[in-house]
Amino acid sequence: MRTALVHPDSVRAVVRRAEAGGFNTLLVQVRGRGDAWYRSSWEPRAVQLAHLSPDFDPLQLLLDEARPRGIQIHAWINVHVVASAEMPPLDPLHLMRTDPEWLALPRALVGELHGVSPRDPRYLDTLLRWTRANAAQVEGLYSSPAHPAVRQRVAAVAQELLDRYPLEGIHLDYVRFPSPQFDYSAEALRSFRFWLAGQSPERNRFAEAEARAARDPVALADAFPQEWARFREMQVTELVLDVAHMIRERAPHALLSTAVFPDPEDARTGRHQAWESWLANGWIDVVVPMAYTDSDAVFLTQVRRASAVAGPRRVWAGVGIYRNTFAGSTSKGRAAFREGAGGVVLFSYDWAVGAEGAASAARGGGAGSYLERWAREVWDDR
Repeated sequence: MRTALVHPDSVRAVVRRAEAGGFNTLLVQVRGRGDAWYRSSWEPRAVQLAHLSPDFDPLQLLLDEARPRGIQIHAWINVHVVASAEMPPLDPLHLMRTDPEWLALPRALVGELHGVSPRDPRYLDTLLRWTRANAAQVEGLYSSPAHPAVRQRVAAVAQELLDRYPLEGIHLDYVRFPSPQFDYSAEALRSFRFWLAGQSPERNRFAEAEARAARDPVALADAFPQEWARFREMQVTELVLDVAHMIRERAPHALLSTAVFPDPEDARTGRHQAWESWLANGWIDVVVPMAYTDSDAVFLTQVRRASAVAGPRRVWAGVGIYRNTFAGSTSKGRAAFREGAGGVVLFSYDWAVGAEGAASAARGGGAGSYLERWAREVWDDR
């Protein structure tokens, strides 16, 4: 939704449309790609806001408009995807520029960049070039869940948001690795070595792999693949815990939700995102499975799997409206509520209010905007 924050008029339109449709909550993306769509002490102001007065605070305006209407606002933080490779940030204060050692590295670049300092321009240039060439597999540059400073930054951003604004929640997205081919940065491999040594690994295998590590940086990861996977899973979980503990201490009224890959096994093995344990242990309040499918049967299976972990009320079912006909989107919304889901999240607002959403609603017949019609057909069926 962050593209709707580029002008006061479009911010007000968001709230008007939400009210007209009877929606009670907005998840508002305020950290998009390592930038800020609010008044931040940590992240540089989003370049898309450069044409507006520095005094313009889209999040504050949204709150001013929403709160009198009874609409809750949750701050949506993109955790690890921090920069576009196609249009990398030029701001010298962006973390990609200030702290390139925080970036996650694919295994494919370990050999080429072994021994190259992240501060060397070749490092970032090579990572950007590889990311552009592999755009189908990775959305952009990621920060490393294994870097302590990254976890500290995300927790600091969440704390700043809760300290400065009367928010009802924090929503974490991209809280995961892009794939098992990450993170092979020097910091992650170094951290793994110290962690593994403390796990009392099989002594001979550890000694042999450590001896090879001088010429082969991934030797320990290759020698202990199960431990390497568990280590990376722990890094993601620790970030979630850092944010959860901060919220419990400073704003216990606020909900913590996370967007997750809906198949828990795929999430764990393919993204090191162990969301079932986060939910079962009460570390997060709500899970938002991104059940972005056009199949009602698959959607229902994914919603039920999440509901089985800690009850349906802690599930907000994610509907990928851009992948569905209008009828398909409404049928999924009704199905989620019949299952007792605590909510339904439509992805995305921009698509719904754009030309494609209008055309989809028109093909479905009837009068009114996509959001108004969707809400009417789903709410009236409850």
